[in-house]
Amino acid sequence: MKRSIGFAPRTTMIAVSAALAMAGPTYSAPSFAKSSGSGLPSTVSGISASDKQQGAKAHPELLAEFGGAMSGAPASYVEQVGKTIAVQSGLSNARDDFTVTLLNSSVNNAFAIPGGYVYVTRQLAALMNNEAELAAVLGHEVGHVAAQHGKKRQKAATRNSVIGVLGTILSGVLLGDSALGQLGQKVFSQGSQLLTLQYSRGQEIESDNLGIHYLSRAGYDPRAMSTVLESLARQNALEAQLRGASNRVPEWASTHPDPASRVRDARNRAGANARGVTNRDTFLSRIAGLTYGDDPKQGVIDGRNFVHPELRLTFQIPNGFYMVNGTRAVSIAGQSAKAQFSGGPYNGDLDSYVRAGFAAVGGNQQQITPQQITRLTINGLPGAYGIARVNSGNQQVDVMVFAFEFARDRAYHFVTLAPAGQTNIFSPMINSMRRISPTEAGQVRPRKLAVVTVARGDTVQSLASRMAYDDAPLERFLVLNGLASNAVLRAGDKVKLVTY
Repeated sequence: MKRSIGFAPRTTMIAVSAALAMAGPTYSAPSFAKSSGSGLPSTVSGISASDKQQGAKAHPELLAEFGGAMSGAPASYVEQVGKTIAVQSGLSNARDDFTVTLLNSSVNNAFAIPGGYVYVTRQLAALMNNEAELAAVLGHEVGHVAAQHGKKRQKAATRNSVIGVLGTILSGVLLGDSALGQLGQKVFSQGSQLLTLQYSRGQEIESDNLGIHYLSRAGYDPRAMSTVLESLARQNALEAQLRGASNRVPEWASTHPDPASRVRDARNRAGANARGVTNRDTFLSRIAGLTYGDDPKQGVIDGRNFVHPELRLTFQIPNGFYMVNGTRAVSIAGQSAKAQFSGGPYNGDLDSYVRAGFAAVGGNQQQITPQQITRLTINGLPGAYGIARVNSGNQQVDVMVFAFEFARDRAYHFVTLAPAGQTNIFSPMINSMRRISPTEAGQVRPRKLAVVTVARGDTVQSLASRMAYDDAPLERFLVLNGLASNAVLRAGDKVKLVTY
């Protein structure tokens, strides 16, 4: 969550550290190899003027929503790979017709929108193990556009009402499409709206197949689609294990469901004897040094704690909940209740600030007004809150806006949604909000992706012990590197580590 958050979305770019602009080997695109492409879905040819206009309008909104565009060698590398795979789609033979962006986001996500715009987050890039896997994910996303899946899903969503999220798209992670999620529904630009639409299994398979076709045409090993899907499935399973099976974060898999079930299909489609380049060493050298996980400039999630060293604040979520740190807000979700932490324009009047929070939740759909606003002080911070009971679907929901004043011109707030009478489930979180000292802020360090060479005597256990995590370091290491639990490393191999 950056400082420039608010009730209404703003377009704010993020400055990327010059340390990410690393030197790397000269990029060389693989040679072309033709593929029959039998059994592929029909796809559009060319990028229309209306698609270009629509994409150009949505692009800055998406950059703001997903942490901004990264720069430097890693971003240039992703751009080159993305353009190489995108021209295989038939949408355009001109590389310059495509805009490929590496996003500064800690969420595993990738997407594409009409107009030639393709995106992947640094977090998802870090999960990959070679260039062919990067091309597979980007090709899959381009396939959705070429097959016009987004437009088809958008038409269906328009008929059945747009999926609601709490005030905004939170770094691509939906809070859910339950009755609770309908509160705060907003109408986005057409490009942004596509990101909230869940693809059908059939459309996912079609895009997998298109991506495999693009890989073969570009000279990549088409089996990369199955291996990256397997890594995604393992990552989803690991996150479910770390958070509790009932609290799986619906990240990339939310709009790209069940990667585990698609691994075998993708492997069979590519063929057991498939061949092609993977460019593993080039890939690893280019992504080394990327920030991994949360950027301290946007705040850091550490277990149940959220700490923002620049805003000088921290809070702890209740047991059984998980957090996702977005560009403008932190989303908090459990089985039956949800919340969002963010900020907004503040003129020194907490009461009006709280009322503005209710107005933002209601949007154009309904007017939500608290019965009263109560003032109090928590951990030395002036606070104010209100609660309103509203009908959402076939149930009643309590909406609470709880605001804290940090300075004359700075305030932050929680918006919580819970079944009627259960707002107190968030009381521990509210009571945990406090300022942090400069010393505490200085102790928040970014995690970085390091690429190391296996030395004689190194094992998965010894290398995993160097991971910058106290919980499940071995499991994290294995998933990060696509390794089995019984993997034997050879001296000279390169592996990824997450370090400080």
